[in-house]
Amino acid sequence: MHERYQIEDTSQIISPGLVVFRDLVESNLARMVEIAGHVSRLRPHCKTHKMREVVQLQMDLGINKHKCSTFAEAEMLAQAGVQDIFLAYNIVGPNLGRAVEFVEKFSHARLSVTADHAEPIRRLGEVMSQSGHTVDVLLDIDTGQHRTGIVAGAAAKHLYGQIVDTAGLNPGGLHMYDGQNHQTDINERRVAVDECWSQTMRLRDQLVSEGWSVPRIVAGGTASFPLYAEKDDPALELSPGTLVFHDAGYRDMFPDLNFVPAALILTRVISCPRSDRVTVDLGYKACAADDPMGSRVEFPDLLDAKQILQDEEHLVLETARASEFTPGDELLAIPRHICPTSALHKQVHVVSNGKLTGRWDVAARDRWLTI
Repeated sequence: MHERYQIEDTSQIISPGLVVFRDLVESNLARMVEIAGHVSRLRPHCKTHKMREVVQLQMDLGINKHKCSTFAEAEMLAQAGVQDIFLAYNIVGPNLGRAVEFVEKFSHARLSVTADHAEPIRRLGEVMSQSGHTVDVLLDIDTGQHRTGIVAGAAAKHLYGQIVDTAGLNPGGLHMYDGQNHQTDINERRVAVDECWSQTMRLRDQLVSEGWSVPRIVAGGTASFPLYAEKDDPALELSPGTLVFHDAGYRDMFPDLNFVPAALILTRVISCPRSDRVTVDLGYKACAADDPMGSRVEFPDLLDAKQILQDEEHLVLETARASEFTPGDELLAIPRHICPTSALHKQVHVVSNGKLTGRWDVAARDRWLTI
């Protein structure tokens, strides 16, 4: 196996199995803190790992603010003891009632959510005030991805005013995720990030001039994290996610980040159908099925492998080294996209200093835990 990814005994790992190299996770977290400058500036996103044990590693570093995308993730964070939880998602449908259940069940945790439309703001305020609770609401800003949010302008100012005036809600600040900023060149990415930041700052100034509280600005993801970290603003909270495990996709697209893939899939050869082919048990039920098919994983010990066919339980590789393999041989694969990959596994195998030390539950992979 690659020198970075040593496992002394793999006999207890059923393949395909996701393996987390704890030493590398801890190294990635240490670099995250170093870039941020201080743990108080961080609000890491848990959507990549969804694991209580990773949250605990972050809490051990003094990180006490966390971000998530689902109520299952929010509940996992609360169960881990997190006291400041930002659910970066607009609350509609049954999630309105779940928001009330959450604040009642996890009274130790402060919950905040996002909104970008008048009707969900009205309905969330209604259910909160009727139950005698309050929740912080951050206005979700569309910085150019056009996925969710509202453009920073007059309509955004009006909507924030509705949050201020709605019983049961507290103005929580602004949320700005810039998932469109995937420029490989860091200087080009910096220009794009600066423009997103400037737009949001202009809106923030307008809101403050109305006498409205804007207590926090939650900004960015892993790609833009180091660039927002350069900003000197006491309200800024940095929210990277992918970097905790990292992956081949972000490693290749953003070489300036210098994080290391820390979660790999152990797979075994199950067939050698031709002299130039080996088939492994790594189908798209075990790794993210992002297009293009031929680059969903990378094999650090078989760099010439061409991925020519993948279905639910198989991945066929074409390689000049096919004759070196027999059924039962093992390979480690780095996912190109780790976030949906981790959600495909109920548990991960944990390796520390080359030894298999146990398993961690991917606790928040489901949509529902108890509420």
